[in-house]
Amino acid sequence: MSKIVLIGANHAGIAAANTILDSYPENEVVIIDKNTNLSYLGCGTALWVGRHIDSYEHLFYTNKEAFEEKGARILMETTVESIDFDNKLIHATRANGEKFEESYDKVILATGSVPIAPNIKGTDLENVQFVKLFQDSQVADKALCDDSIKEVAVIGAGYIGVEMAEAVKRRGKNVRLFDAADTSLNTYYDPWFTEDMDNVLTENGIQTHYGEMVQSFEGKDGKVTDLTTDKGTYKTDLVIMAIGFSPNNSLGKDKLETFNNGAYLVNLKQETSLPDVYAVGDCATIYSNAIEDTTYIALATNAVRSGIVGGHNAAGTPLESIGVQGSNGISIFGYNMVSTGLNLAAAKEAGYEVKYTDFEDLQKPGFIEKNGNVKIRIVYDAKTRRVLGAQMASTEDISMGIHMFSLAIEEKVTIDKLKLLDIFFLPHFNQPYNYITMAALSAE
Repeated sequence: MSKIVLIGANHAGIAAANTILDSYPENEVVIIDKNTNLSYLGCGTALWVGRHIDSYEHLFYTNKEAFEEKGARILMETTVESIDFDNKLIHATRANGEKFEESYDKVILATGSVPIAPNIKGTDLENVQFVKLFQDSQVADKALCDDSIKEVAVIGAGYIGVEMAEAVKRRGKNVRLFDAADTSLNTYYDPWFTEDMDNVLTENGIQTHYGEMVQSFEGKDGKVTDLTTDKGTYKTDLVIMAIGFSPNNSLGKDKLETFNNGAYLVNLKQETSLPDVYAVGDCATIYSNAIEDTTYIALATNAVRSGIVGGHNAAGTPLESIGVQGSNGISIFGYNMVSTGLNLAAAKEAGYEVKYTDFEDLQKPGFIEKNGNVKIRIVYDAKTRRVLGAQMASTEDISMGIHMFSLAIEEKVTIDKLKLLDIFFLPHFNQPYNYITMAALSAE
């Protein structure tokens, strides 16, 4: 029997805790989190704020009581100040200011990530808002209920920024979307796809400001009133910051080996550089099957998988991660985009000599009334012909197809193997010459 302490109770920490409690109930489990709640689905913030869903309650998929019923001891509103890794002691402070120590046999760091806060003037003004925690979403939602707030600026055109821009627009506000890059979503998608998303945004009334660097926020009576970039100044009643996230490594950065971005460096068992210390989720590295190397990909799905692996290993069962592909997706104003692995820019940055094949057609035969155009790109290694990535987009739901490409990357499938892949046909779903088949057949 071991005493296993988990620090952090969101996706990764919860997955690790459930793994231990369900499969190894003989262990003592202690969960520490500084928040008032656990298990908030941050990726659902835009759904609630944009009123796609009626309330936020179902964005919490578990609670403190569920873990206590399994035998865990839960310490919420408790801040871990430091960890003495040599003596296996955690120094923490309760909400009432009481300080205490918690011993452990093994510790799992699931401290997640923190929003990137740019060092620019005015970020401390009222109505300059980050979106990460449930409390952040409450503040943003309350602000959008204020009729005096009419002009909203969203900083960052990644997944969260684009989703929040749509959500704010659905609340009847004027929205400007800013990013230093030349297009939205450029981390996961090539311009052939992102330019379509940019058109969707502008057609739905969002003003896009790409290639603009925010320089400062100005205010009056402590509230933000204007935003200045290198290209102009804009009246702004509310700013939503969605630049991105960095790993929260404050508890171990001086003792544990870290990656180039500060994430805890872990092996396939989620073990850090110190014995009996594990790291899971957004605070840790992950192995990418696309680049065949360690990297950092902050996704909830990756957090859950790493938590499961870390939980088994902390409880004494050796288990290695099989790696990830970084599969992801987004749906904005009914336009759906999904991707996995590497886009062209990422593949070239990783040192690959790459080729790609594109195809575009209707999802279903032309005589089907409810139909939509589909775009697909498959990126592959020019030398080995191994599939490195795939991107798809449509007003139709084509999301399940990306799972096949995820497995193809994991299993090192070549583009040629896909050319005569057995893909079923039925007019209700697809065309006899399936877009996946046609894309593969079109490869050089």
